[in-house]
Amino acid sequence: MNDDSPMTADSISPLPRTTAAPRQAPAAVVAMVQLIRDTWAKSEPYAPEISQFFYGMLFTLAPATRDFFPINMEVQGGRIIRALARVVQMVDRPDDLLPFLRQLGRDHRKFGVAPKHYEAVGTALLAALKNHLGPDWTPEVERAWAEAFTIVARAMQEAAAADENPASWSATVVEHRRLTWDLALVRVIPDQPVPYSPGQYMSVEVPQRPRLWRYLSPANAPREDGGIEFHVRAVDGGWVSRAIVSHTQAGDVWRLGPPLGRMTVNREQSRGVLMVAGGTGVAPLRAILDHLALWGENPKTRLFYGGPTREDLYDLEELRALAATNPWLTITPVVERGDHLPGCEHGTLAEAVTRYGAWPDHDILVSGSPAMIRATVSRMLVAGSALDQIQYDPFTVD
Repeated sequence: MNDDSPMTADSISPLPRTTAAPRQAPAAVVAMVQLIRDTWAKSEPYAPEISQFFYGMLFTLAPATRDFFPINMEVQGGRIIRALARVVQMVDRPDDLLPFLRQLGRDHRKFGVAPKHYEAVGTALLAALKNHLGPDWTPEVERAWAEAFTIVARAMQEAAAADENPASWSATVVEHRRLTWDLALVRVIPDQPVPYSPGQYMSVEVPQRPRLWRYLSPANAPREDGGIEFHVRAVDGGWVSRAIVSHTQAGDVWRLGPPLGRMTVNREQSRGVLMVAGGTGVAPLRAILDHLALWGENPKTRLFYGGPTREDLYDLEELRALAATNPWLTITPVVERGDHLPGCEHGTLAEAVTRYGAWPDHDILVSGSPAMIRATVSRMLVAGSALDQIQYDPFTVD
């Protein structure tokens, strides 16, 4: 979940969603991507300077794009450059990249992005890299970056053009409740239902922080009244999260971007489900559980819900109440330090989950901070879990 502006879902790339073998990229594409990765490795130490050059060039070529970004550009930093670099490095993984780009293209409609803006972004990106790479910016390197960006831009534009939904939704805050000093529950009612699936996330703009978008995950399945519940923790340095926790009040009008993400449970095909949630990362998994609870029978599901201390498990009692009426669901709290809880595991989530082995025949959903996701997924792969068992979504903390 992150303070966000265009093209900044940039920390973790999506994982495969099926057991089918991924398509092999053509040799020319593989070579192109290798050139991009090599030159980006040389460029990355100069990311702040490249970013400054990029924004200057972009706002000169397309002055209207300045309105896509926050007034204080220091908040934006080098996010768009890092995001663009990571995305173009994925063009040899179309099964992962294309669904992500289609969602990203639909999401960028909320900024008023037009085809001419993509051209300006591509031109500014290549100019910024060329300016700092010097002799390493060869004709072959320039062609590789240009071709990769063209693939990315085309997929995003096609998805945006085909989307018949609104570019964004207005939603009125009807409840703001502090759960702890740094955590708030916020419930909004959109002006028309947002067509999201349990487990997805969406970008949010609040009146206290215009042009700063933060990704939030609904903590409930879609309801008849369209109401959406968000759990927001104030993050150090998080302009949007701190404003939401401290200053949001009933009557505020938020803007919601299109739903993103592919994390889900197929209740008819899955033989077992393992969920791993850290902190407010429990929200999308809670939405999935909320949806599954509509049926009396579901795959056996076990949720490991963890945090540094018991106080971090703010939703534990609600989850235990849900498990008490749904025998297919088991909740296992995990704390890193502090007093022992009944049925509690001690240690990190990565340690707790892998004590039980590789979880064969389970769909595995991981949700939390980027650091928690990286640690958990890495440890599970070492323990023998297969990559195509695991789902998580590519967004960051603010």
